[in-house]
Amino acid sequence: MLSRARIITLMICLAVLCLCAAGLVSCGKRLKKMDPAPAAAPAGEVAAPSEEAAVSLAPPTPSAPPAAAVEMESSIQAIASPKGEMAASVARAKLAAPMPRQAPPPAMGMGGDPLAPVRPPSAMPGTDSFDHVEDNPFLAVDKNPLSTFSIDVDTASYAITRRMLQNGQQPPKGAVRVEEFINYFDYEYPEPTDGKPFAAHVETAECPWAPGHRLARIGIQGDRMDSGERKPANLVFLLDVSGSMAEPDKLPLVQQAMRVLPGKLESKDKVAIVVYAGNSGVVLPPTSCSEENRTQIENAIAALTPGGSTHGSGGIVTAYELARQGFIKKGVNRVILATDGDFNVGVTDQSSLVELVQKEAKSGVFLTVLGFGMGNLKDSTMELLADKGNGNYGYIDSFSEAKKMLGRQFLSTTVAIAKDVKIQVEFNPAAVGAYRLIGYENRVMRAEDFNDDTKDAGEIGAGHTVTALYEITPPGDTGAAGNVDPLRFKGNADAEKGGSKKDLLWLKLRYKEPEGEKSALSEFLIKNPKQAETVSGDFSFQAAVAAFGMLLRESPHKGKATFAMVEELAEKGLYGKDEGGLRREFINLTGLAKDICRAEK
Repeated sequence: MLSRARIITLMICLAVLCLCAAGLVSCGKRLKKMDPAPAAAPAGEVAAPSEEAAVSLAPPTPSAPPAAAVEMESSIQAIASPKGEMAASVARAKLAAPMPRQAPPPAMGMGGDPLAPVRPPSAMPGTDSFDHVEDNPFLAVDKNPLSTFSIDVDTASYAITRRMLQNGQQPPKGAVRVEEFINYFDYEYPEPTDGKPFAAHVETAECPWAPGHRLARIGIQGDRMDSGERKPANLVFLLDVSGSMAEPDKLPLVQQAMRVLPGKLESKDKVAIVVYAGNSGVVLPPTSCSEENRTQIENAIAALTPGGSTHGSGGIVTAYELARQGFIKKGVNRVILATDGDFNVGVTDQSSLVELVQKEAKSGVFLTVLGFGMGNLKDSTMELLADKGNGNYGYIDSFSEAKKMLGRQFLSTTVAIAKDVKIQVEFNPAAVGAYRLIGYENRVMRAEDFNDDTKDAGEIGAGHTVTALYEITPPGDTGAAGNVDPLRFKGNADAEKGGSKKDLLWLKLRYKEPEGEKSALSEFLIKNPKQAETVSGDFSFQAAVAAFGMLLRESPHKGKATFAMVEELAEKGLYGKDEGGLRREFINLTGLAKDICRAEK
């Protein structure tokens, strides 16, 4: 019989054993909760997916092509030329490709229009390419009385910057071209009444960001044209269908944008579609835009699918050949390039591409460049091609922007009324001490280039408005122009005389007819107002946009400009022309920029 002491000892040991067992069970449960998934693979290795993950990663079963693709196959077979045979092989390869997964419903933007889906800023690879630009300096009038530049009707910079800000990104300085910001918007300038293709108007007022300085606005209004007056159009769409265009805001948005055009085209017009990726080919031969051909054109657009590298130069050659084949004498002949600008196969260096489009532009076929997408945008290449191809450069980030460029502004985007348009301003030293051209940094020309008809310049489309702003100082105030030694030999005797203070500047415009090679000249004497006149809503809004661009560029000439000043000036300009609510959108964008720029500091 066990003693009482031994019994007590055994009971204590059993209790300890039970407690230990319970602790081990509890510890196991905790470990299981802490590590329910397999351990991550070491750096540099990829962990094999589980069976469940493998199911979700498996590609979808290819589905049959839609009816539109079947009809597209029939239209391809109808192409009889050797180029058509090449086009057929390219198009068949695209039709045989698996159909992409259905994209999620697009976000809705202003006016209920679908916006292009955008990636979050963190997902953007950051390979966008923008040229570095230095702000124009102040120049003393007694040493530099002439300011000469080519007009610019590009608008891509504003649309690109808007998208970056809407994505929560501060745009790089190279993406902000102030003249494109200003010219993005429509303004109320009187039309020409003297039979010339455009009229010029000048307005001056105190400069908001530099007390004591003045702001001079030169506004040019192109002759407006009714659709009934428009000459027949021969349009060749050159579409990038390379692998980089596979994202929802690229090729799918191109297809959306192109569906805007049929409502603007008539049976007198012809449209063709050339695609380029690893190879280039004709998807739609020159086709009349008659009612009976609408289905064929729409099917060609719907059947496009992305894939391959970007053989951009091959596509450009094919597009220009097709445009020359369908050339309409005294009509509108234009290649419209839609791409993210990633030319990585074939002729890829800028100089060769520029030579190519310059040569083709002399034949009378102009070039419009439309940029799409972010993260891979070659802005500098696209801007240069449009400039040298006698055309314009825009950026489409949403269906709303597509309707603006290819819908409301179709005539100004595609129908040129004057080419090689240059501006030369001569400032009166008796009224102006120094001046600075705001923007147009890559459009500045030598004074001698103004009268040289061999020098290329910009074009103006039907109904286009072009605006240029100068910040000017009073006579004797050249401090902003820097410290320059006085000249020993003064070659400009007229400038020494100064002239009457009643005259502010002499404005000259030189331009050619779209088919002409000899320029014409228009001249305007601008008086110096004695006191500030009532400032128009357009002028206030233009000053706001200029200040906004200088703030984003961190310009050394931004003076006292603030985002609050931008909003105040823009509010005064809301009473001007604001089709599509773009001025109100600008004010909202100012608020975004203010928060983003504050966060970046």
